[in-house]
Amino acid sequence: MQILVSPPINSTAPPVSSLRILALGDSLVYGFGDPEGGGWVERLRRRWMSPGEANHALYNLGVRGDGVRQVARRLEVEFHHRGELRNRVPDLIILSVGVNDSPRVGKLDGKNLTPFETFQVEMADLLDRASKLCPVLFVGMVPVDEARMPFLDCMHYNHQDQSRYNAAIRSACEARKIPHLDLFETWRSRGSTWCQQQFTEDGLHPNVSGYQALLEDISSWDAFRKWIER
Repeated sequence: MQILVSPPINSTAPPVSSLRILALGDSLVYGFGDPEGGGWVERLRRRWMSPGEANHALYNLGVRGDGVRQVARRLEVEFHHRGELRNRVPDLIILSVGVNDSPRVGKLDGKNLTPFETFQVEMADLLDRASKLCPVLFVGMVPVDEARMPFLDCMHYNHQDQSRYNAAIRSACEARKIPHLDLFETWRSRGSTWCQQQFTEDGLHPNVSGYQALLEDISSWDAFRKWIER
């Protein structure tokens, strides 16, 4: 846990004591679609609450439908209210946002909900601001089930746009030396049949199996393990 003196923001060495971690983002953080485990954040939080496990505190700050702009608005307030004790602040922010900025609105060739150039600027700003608060990890978006689109009869999520927005996130993270878990490419590499089995009927939100896969992917991620392994 950080007190007033914390490790350098770009340090890869984890603090010695238990961590205070914020998971900040959209429905992938919130866990919608997983009535059994509550999503990957909740599954991980419960694991750390078991006797004998690490005493890390993990706050689920996911909001369904949030895009990069909405997450940026919440960033500082959420951060400064999760230190738990006086003069303490969180040790790590896990960001996961971007898929809700990418869909075409109204029709297949409609405009993206957040124009790509605007998204690039706003994502860069979010990462810069978050990095000034504490170290940051970024968990990328997963590929939707295109066959079940449009979502809510108006949002046309698709892999082509997802790939473009995902690449922008990856590039922005690389420029700032922020570790980025590219779940979009990782999941696609497992094949379309496997991917389709990981989603609820809406084709956008992972199901129980999907969130379990997310938990395994994130838990085995080297950048994440460096923080939680003691």
